[in-house]
Amino acid sequence: MAKSLGKESYIEYGIASYYADMFQGRTTANGESFDQAALTAAHRSLPFGTKVLVTRQDTGQSVEVTINDRGPFVKGRIIDLSKQAARELGMIHRGIVPVALSSPAGNINKATGDIGGLGR
Repeated sequence: MAKSLGKESYIEYGIASYYADMFQGRTTANGESFDQAALTAAHRSLPFGTKVLVTRQDTGQSVEVTINDRGPFVKGRIIDLSKQAARELGMIHRGIVPVALSSPAGNINKATGDIGGLGR
């Protein structure tokens, strides 16, 4: 569930997953080549270039990622992470974990609009 915290900040809670290796090198929705070693992620509506802090709710581990793709396309999941981001969260063997996404004011990519309709 998404919640507006102000004009340009938000928090969202849900389940994170990570990309399978077969996506390495494929073109992301923003035109970049997907790199499992980068700290990137897919989100359904946040503007490309938005930096998001992903915090694992069960362990407190966090990683900052940049949104460069659309997804996830599995019901109930709110973000798909690169394998490197998943490693930093310690979720490789588990596959999916509960997370909180946050992006303080100033991290929203203003070049592409607001925060993807959140808080409207």
